[in-house]
Amino acid sequence: MVLKYTPEPERGATAPDFALPDTSGRIWTRDEAVGEQGLLVMFICNHCPYVQAIRSKLVRDAHAALNLGFGVVAISANDVASYPQDAPDKMHELAQQDGFRFPYLYDESQATARAYGAVCTPDFFLYNKDLALQYRGRLDASGINDGATELPRELYQAMQEVVASGVGPAQQYPSMGCSIKWKQP
Repeated sequence: MVLKYTPEPERGATAPDFALPDTSGRIWTRDEAVGEQGLLVMFICNHCPYVQAIRSKLVRDAHAALNLGFGVVAISANDVASYPQDAPDKMHELAQQDGFRFPYLYDESQATARAYGAVCTPDFFLYNKDLALQYRGRLDASGINDGATELPRELYQAMQEVVASGVGPAQQYPSMGCSIKWKQP
């Protein structure tokens, strides 16, 4: 496991387009996924202990984003030859088990992860209704501590600010997690 931190956000950068299959095989594009308030893109995977530690809070806040009018997608871009627990059939099982109400997409070519500049799991990108990046940071300060339940909901608070003003918070903290498992050439 290689620990990574996300870089400073490029506030205002446009959400790259994508065309990726969900765990049922349906192809989703950015424009199909966006909601009235914007789009939340989450790079996650099944096996990462950082994702596992916050998974229930991640699902809670992704569902809250849907309720606020954001479109939401989760994307796994890991090399499944090296990490078979991140394969689409296992993604489907996890989405069913955790009651995802948003698509869990598989980026087999890893081109979408590269276009977004994703570096770790979890990695959160929040775009306003103009598809301009307003937040790139962590869900909250829990990191790998799954017992940390009474922390400020930083991603959720950013969503509320974007709904209210179209602009994300000035203060943003980088996400921390396992590096994306890139395919070897």
